[in-house]
Amino acid sequence: MTHIAWDPRRLTAVAADLPEGVTPPGTRGRILQAALKLFAEYGFFGASIRDIARAVGINSATLYAHYPSKEHLLAELIRLGHDELGQRLRQAYAEAGDDPAAQLAALVRAQVLVHTDYPLLALVANNELHALSPERAAPALELRAEARRLMLAVLDRGAAAGAFDVADVALAGIAIGSLGMRVANWFGPDQPYTREQVADAFVGFALRLVGSPLPHG
Repeated sequence: MTHIAWDPRRLTAVAADLPEGVTPPGTRGRILQAALKLFAEYGFFGASIRDIARAVGINSATLYAHYPSKEHLLAELIRLGHDELGQRLRQAYAEAGDDPAAQLAALVRAQVLVHTDYPLLALVANNELHALSPERAAPALELRAEARRLMLAVLDRGAAAGAFDVADVALAGIAIGSLGMRVANWFGPDQPYTREQVADAFVGFALRLVGSPLPHG
């Protein structure tokens, strides 16, 4: 049994990174990254437009020229986070083959890795969705529903084939989906685990939860 020391630290000790190719150029992009860091640390309601503008080195009027409101900023960040997760899940599923255990492992690995790669974005996407109006939250909620449908389809298939021992597929899906979400709250370059080690461990946790043998090798 391995025990590695873990030292908690402030969530925003990691960089406010966004997925490659999605950061707008110039001031608009700097506003988005400043908002990401402040929303992650203080929450949507704890960070003001003035705080974001100050972090960028502009005034509030200039910020409003790029984003009509603070909610628009949050909605954009939440969309980017859910888009990245959705793309990774779809790709992982498509490449996993037909075995339900391999599909489940691929989905869990993809979810964990997006939370290790973009922890602040994941924090904001997961924790601040409630602050959006129903209209602005709808795209992210649909992406969440799509991810849930994908997970449940894999669990249903595995249970029907006898590969999984699951008493309640819906609850198993919720439990497994919740596993990787908390990774964003603590993972960073100062921690004693690599992203791959965390992903491997969480795949093992998920497979044990459904009563499936661990992969070899």
